[in-house]
Amino acid sequence: MKKALIITYYWPPAGGPGVQRWLKFVKYFREFGIEPIVYVPENPNYPLVDENFSSEIPFDIQIIKQPISEPYRFAKLFSKKKTKQISSGIISKKEISAIEKLMLYVRGNFFIPDARIGWVKPSVKFLSKYIIDNPLDVVITTGPPHSLHLIGMQLQKELGLKWLADFRDPWTTIHYHKSLRLSKTSERKHKMLEASVLKTADLITVTSPTTKKEFEMISETPIAVITNGFDASEPFDFVMDSTFSISHIGSLLSERNPEVLWKVLSELCSENPLFKNDLQLKFAGAVSEELKKSLEDFQLLSNCSFLGYVSHSEALKLQKQSQVLLLVEINSAETRAIIPGKLFEYLAAKRPIIALGPKESDIEGIITETNSGKFFSYWDNNELKAEILHYYENFKKGELIISSEGIEKYSRRALTKQMAALIHTLKR
Repeated sequence: MKKALIITYYWPPAGGPGVQRWLKFVKYFREFGIEPIVYVPENPNYPLVDENFSSEIPFDIQIIKQPISEPYRFAKLFSKKKTKQISSGIISKKEISAIEKLMLYVRGNFFIPDARIGWVKPSVKFLSKYIIDNPLDVVITTGPPHSLHLIGMQLQKELGLKWLADFRDPWTTIHYHKSLRLSKTSERKHKMLEASVLKTADLITVTSPTTKKEFEMISETPIAVITNGFDASEPFDFVMDSTFSISHIGSLLSERNPEVLWKVLSELCSENPLFKNDLQLKFAGAVSEELKKSLEDFQLLSNCSFLGYVSHSEALKLQKQSQVLLLVEINSAETRAIIPGKLFEYLAAKRPIIALGPKESDIEGIITETNSGKFFSYWDNNELKAEILHYYENFKKGELIISSEGIEKYSRRALTKQMAALIHTLKR
């Protein structure tokens, strides 16, 4: 067995997609010759909590915890709601308040690369002693938060360990980076730290082909794409929705507001009273006020169900019973590399997917390859309208099905096999 120390911020009981990638790798690592040791904060500030994930932690793996000091705890004294939104990535572009401007400026310029930077020094000190007393083969850091990569970089320097840096999302090209109100000095520091990590790591893993291309322009370090995926779940009973349900699982940020879709649905409702009667839009997760206002403007609020955050098990059931699954990405060049984790669970649900995002998005390649639905840019009004009408007509005939193919390679076990093979190539 090769011993791997995994340094991650998100770990059960954290909810949301960030926790699942390394929880699932840890779940299957031993099948492929990797003994995981997990290092996490003792007192993290998770915007979402899902206790159900705790049951998936292998019962006898070693989990090391150390305290963390986070500015979000103090920021809550000023604005609990805004603090939770910013820590979740929900940054409004409209009517931004003075306190929100201040919080974004402080977050972007005083905590580089992120608000967990204060955990780096004490973690390096603690882990250096731990590793000397407990030898291991490789250190793995996963970000965001990207400050965790600085822990790996320092441990590599001090102890000569092999280090794998895993990027679940890009760093300086992620869509919200420009919203942090960075000074030119802070922007340069971000880029300098990003380049240092990319050039120093022994191996880099990313979740999308576009991120790989971007990083290859900065570093000659080997880079491998290992996407997120789905976990095969036990069969469970469910009843398909009797309505023409279109469901979105996950947060819908201020900029993730597909008005082209609301316009198309509003037109179909006006043209066909039966369609309006049958249509049900389901939203599971945080939804911005801007998006709700758009739904109201297009007279769709009466067709909406806002479910709030639901547990992972509830999300799986919702995906299975929905007639159509909706995936929305921000219409920006910076989001072409983002492949939401929910896409892979959508594949496993085997329901038709309607996806909207920027042109040349990595999402489109996966949907096309697996024949799991249709991808549209924000300008494909007529094509989008025709596809929704096609789905609706099949729904009315009881024939709304999808014949996806080749999704098995996106299973968590198959992806863990790939990750383990990479780790085995790292020899001290």
